[in-house]
Amino acid sequence: MMDSFNDHSIYNLLSVDESKEIKPKRYISRYQQIVKAEFASNQGRNKTLGPAKFLRPHPEFYMNKHVKDPRFPKRESFRYLDDDRKKPPVPKKTDIPLMGLKTTRNLICVNTVKNITSFPKIPTKRLVDTCHGDTFNLITSGHEPVYVHKKDFGEVPKYLTRRNEEMMRAQDEYDHYVAECFRKGDLRQLTVEEHKAIVDGLKTNWEDIQEQYNSLPVVTDTLGKKYRRERMEGVMKQLEIDIDMLEKHRVAYIGK
Repeated sequence: MMDSFNDHSIYNLLSVDESKEIKPKRYISRYQQIVKAEFASNQGRNKTLGPAKFLRPHPEFYMNKHVKDPRFPKRESFRYLDDDRKKPPVPKKTDIPLMGLKTTRNLICVNTVKNITSFPKIPTKRLVDTCHGDTFNLITSGHEPVYVHKKDFGEVPKYLTRRNEEMMRAQDEYDHYVAECFRKGDLRQLTVEEHKAIVDGLKTNWEDIQEQYNSLPVVTDTLGKKYRRERMEGVMKQLEIDIDMLEKHRVAYIGK
């Protein structure tokens, strides 16, 4: 009864526009192109269906059996790294040694000379890293530094470079100072004769004091004898320093 009433409603006579459903825009990630590029960079080409085009064999040059099999390098004889340290095998029972051989060598003298001239064996550096006594080679273990593998191996150390630069700088300053003094006329260079005369005079003074020093009494029972001996030793030491300096430096300058 209710359904028939709704069919004859006056509202059904009105024209109603059909409302269209407005769909929202589809979501598109802003990282889409980045993801595609990353996926393409990690993906190998022709992984699924193989290459699109490939060279087909000619009918006259047909493919033989095992043509596409992988070609391995020629087999080499295998050898362990410690083969040299292995003992020789036990001789077979068919290997009978020669009997009755005699030698004229004096084996006692040969062994004596061999032991005298032989060098002692240098023990191998070993590393014990467990409480059970397991040992390893220390050089190859990495616990001992190998200076050959350093990045700056074979190069001049930095402190030597700085030292050489300081010495060169000091030498340049000294040369500049000497040249300035020469320009002003404050210094002059000793000639060879003057240099030799000064060295000979210092040696003569040293010999005179040495002669006086040798004549001193052996027993120094007074303060005067002690002070005199110490004074002579100091003068002789200073003369030795001056003589050594002049003999090492052939070129000397003195002030006017």
